[in-house]
Amino acid sequence: MTDLEAELRRAVRGEVGFDVTSRALVTMDASNYRRVPLGVVAPRDTDDVAAVLAVCRAHRVPVVPRGGGTSIAGQATGTGVVLDFTRHMNRLLALDPEAGTAVVQPGLVLDRLQEAAAPHGLRFGPDPSTHSRCTLGGMIGNNSCGSHSVAWGTTADSVRELSVVTARGERLRLGQGWQGAPEGLRTLVEGELARLRTGFPELPRRISGYALDALLPEKGADVARSFCGAEGTLGVLTEAVVRLVRAPRARALAVLAYADESAAAEAAAGLLVHGPLTVEGMAADLVPSAARLPRGGAWLFVETGADSEPEARARAESIVRAADVVDALVVTDPARQRALWRIREDASGTATRMPDGSEAWPGWEDCAVPPARLGAYLRDFRGLLGEHGLRGTPYGHFGDGCIHVRIDFDLLTEPGVARFRRFSEDLADLVVEHGGSLSGEHGDGQARAELLPRMYGEETVALFERAKGIWDPDDLLNPGMLVRPAPLDTNLRFSVLPREPVDVAFGYPTDGGDFSAAVRRCVGVAKCRTTSVSGSSVMCPSFRATGEEQHSTRGRARLLHEMLAGELVTDGWRSEEVRGALDLCLSCKGCRSDCPVGVDMATYKAEFLHHHYAGRRRPAAHYSMGWLPVWLRWVSRMRAGALVNALAAVGPLAAVVKRVGGIAGERGIPRVAGETFSGWWRGRSTPVKGRAGVGVGARVLSRARVRSQIRSQVQVQVQVQVQAEVQAPGDLVVLWPDTFTEHLSPAVGRAAVRVLEAAGLRVALPPTLRLRGRPVGDGRSAALNPLTVFRTRGRVCCGLTYVSTGQLDRARTVLRRTLDLMTPVLETDTPVVVLEPSCAAALRTDLPELLHDDPRAARLAARVLTFAEALQRLAPDWTPPRVDRPVTGQTHCHQHAVLGDKADRHLREAAGLTGELAGGCCGLAGDFGFEKGHFEVSAACAEDQLLPAVREAPDGTVILADGFSCRTQLAQLAGVRGRHLAEVLAEGLMEGRD
Repeated sequence: MTDLEAELRRAVRGEVGFDVTSRALVTMDASNYRRVPLGVVAPRDTDDVAAVLAVCRAHRVPVVPRGGGTSIAGQATGTGVVLDFTRHMNRLLALDPEAGTAVVQPGLVLDRLQEAAAPHGLRFGPDPSTHSRCTLGGMIGNNSCGSHSVAWGTTADSVRELSVVTARGERLRLGQGWQGAPEGLRTLVEGELARLRTGFPELPRRISGYALDALLPEKGADVARSFCGAEGTLGVLTEAVVRLVRAPRARALAVLAYADESAAAEAAAGLLVHGPLTVEGMAADLVPSAARLPRGGAWLFVETGADSEPEARARAESIVRAADVVDALVVTDPARQRALWRIREDASGTATRMPDGSEAWPGWEDCAVPPARLGAYLRDFRGLLGEHGLRGTPYGHFGDGCIHVRIDFDLLTEPGVARFRRFSEDLADLVVEHGGSLSGEHGDGQARAELLPRMYGEETVALFERAKGIWDPDDLLNPGMLVRPAPLDTNLRFSVLPREPVDVAFGYPTDGGDFSAAVRRCVGVAKCRTTSVSGSSVMCPSFRATGEEQHSTRGRARLLHEMLAGELVTDGWRSEEVRGALDLCLSCKGCRSDCPVGVDMATYKAEFLHHHYAGRRRPAAHYSMGWLPVWLRWVSRMRAGALVNALAAVGPLAAVVKRVGGIAGERGIPRVAGETFSGWWRGRSTPVKGRAGVGVGARVLSRARVRSQIRSQVQVQVQVQVQAEVQAPGDLVVLWPDTFTEHLSPAVGRAAVRVLEAAGLRVALPPTLRLRGRPVGDGRSAALNPLTVFRTRGRVCCGLTYVSTGQLDRARTVLRRTLDLMTPVLETDTPVVVLEPSCAAALRTDLPELLHDDPRAARLAARVLTFAEALQRLAPDWTPPRVDRPVTGQTHCHQHAVLGDKADRHLREAAGLTGELAGGCCGLAGDFGFEKGHFEVSAACAEDQLLPAVREAPDGTVILADGFSCRTQLAQLAGVRGRHLAEVLAEGLMEGRD
């Protein structure tokens, strides 16, 4: 391998990666399979491709072309050298609006082509659900289709010419009329005309096998078309000329509801006479409960196009009238259409979990039958699932008879794998019985190639082998795919994972407490590899900033998988490769909500850091910023805020502090507030009657007053309970003094108090004494003997900074102390309002997952409300002040991922704050953007969405940023002041009084 690597480095100008990380990132695609390559090469041009083939041919090392790695049958994995076209050969070379064609390189992402074609009223017809990350080369290799294939066909229908390099270095330009055919191919075809005319089923989604029938003279002897769907086994694509289609100016989406998917399937073929652009189907099991769909158990998404919106709607409504439906909905608003389509597109990930949370897998992802046979096929398919004791929810391209389904195969045990094989064989026979194709979109790969003789017969498969031999006589290109395939039950990616649960700190409640199962969630759908944000989505900011696979959610999950496997990554939790990949994870939690399968990389990162640094010295930033609550508390106790601010303003001193603390030199040190939020709270001149002033008495006391102060503190804690019981529901709230609000931006806390009180709510702060006495009376109040009650003074904390730096033992200690302090509150129904979104998210998710054995954790998590949620739920009749100004900014990534912003949108609307907030992540992300070495990525993340939105905002626009990190990033990179929604409303209240 050393000689191979050295020769490749000498021969190519692109990157050559034989290191652990490079190899680990491409061991898998989106299938059930895993193959470990020798190395990865990112070629810069065709000459590089030819050079790689020459070196590998000399060493007899296989070569596998790879695009976005979203293949579902295993064809984008290999044991030799993987060619990664996404890094350099990813350009749109030309676009000719007059001819309606484009010249593309294989690594170009489909959405980039669509964006370039759209201004000319054009588009590429096929559009798989992975359109935001799949590449044109991968689409050609698999002959991909997508939801609009009923109108615009498969990728093969859109190909004009292909430039390829054969395994022996010949450069060919493939086209019609035998253009570019390798020597011997025409002779082979002309000797098998009868077989080619009769041995291939006629249906719109026949993707399985080689498309040798495209070489028939009556079909134009189209060598380019016959190359489509070859899965990288015949030659390496370096350039393509593709046909574009005219996009309709207006579209309407008719959502037709049926009782079940069989009824929907029966109806689909009958709708084709109306000329729809799409006829897509899915069942209720794949639809989030909040989805606004017409009532029913399954739906057809039928799209129509026209030159105007009324005409498109009229066509959609005519389809509704012609269809026998339970209910229906017609949508013409583009934003709402996109929201509905996202439900369908995310099904490829949603389907990886059954309704009860158990795992489901691809393998029989895209069989296709004649559309008129789809209803009967689905009934037989359901019956076959039942015979084998399996479950799955079909969905997909009903108009083309192509069904996607993830099935709850047990691929972890020998009996389960054996059942997987038996079912695969039986299903292949069933598909053939219905006149179908084993693959209707994603190709055969390793998942189905072994079963091709059942579909085509041994003679036709032997013909495939002869064709392969003409193109690639040395069997160099992607061996084991399509011809002479590896068995479908070998190379399973699960076989290398540990069988016993891994000892971990978090509870992983949705994965049965199994870290391996959590890592298995990533099935390679690669939504994290999208290069642009749509709507309010967040995932994955570090990939968009770097463009590198290892800094995507999928890439990190792959490295964690290999860490557990122990074959490539051999040093487990101590792995520097895994640490390096996780280093640029912002812990934004975007993947928790945006990933279709709910991968939670922020939690996995915290878990890894916890083990990685166990018993070892940590990076300086883990101490300086991970322990930020402690340092700020000491500054407050010593009343040293002014001194700290003065020293931070001295450049040389600040530079030394930053260097020692592991803080990026480009960063300014935030100023400490002159008065803490709780200090302001204690000093309020006119407290509201009946207020539970929990936290009173922080001033220094004389010994003579200690006993009376203790008794006062305990009485105050009990008062929280009493008030919650005697006041009207929702009247009392406990306002959480998070570290940022307490020490760095107390103005937010002051504003929140004013608004909450204006809404008629009573505000209290959490207790600061932990009770130790026995319960008395009602079992909730504590004995008031100061000798037994007093334990220690403390402050509540969500543990966020410790969690994000992986100091989970410390986080648990802090959170247990917090639960002890909050016990009197938790014994009431009092809600807890948290102003900082990241702290609210930590209390909602990290707290119960870290302290899963403490029932108080779940109780506190359930009490947490955001500022807007508190007003919506507890003061529904309150009318906020009218601000009537436009807003811009960014929804906090943790709020998007964990908390949701529906209440915030409602509150903004009620206050006359107009405009949408951007998606993405601000890039500061707590300690991330402050840590040395992260500044460039942090700034790039801010430039992705937030800073452009702020720059483009008109004068007078309110810059909303509920998170302290977001406000800091805005101040340091844009010189603008972001404000919490509470501040804006409090200002509105003051203006109203004037």
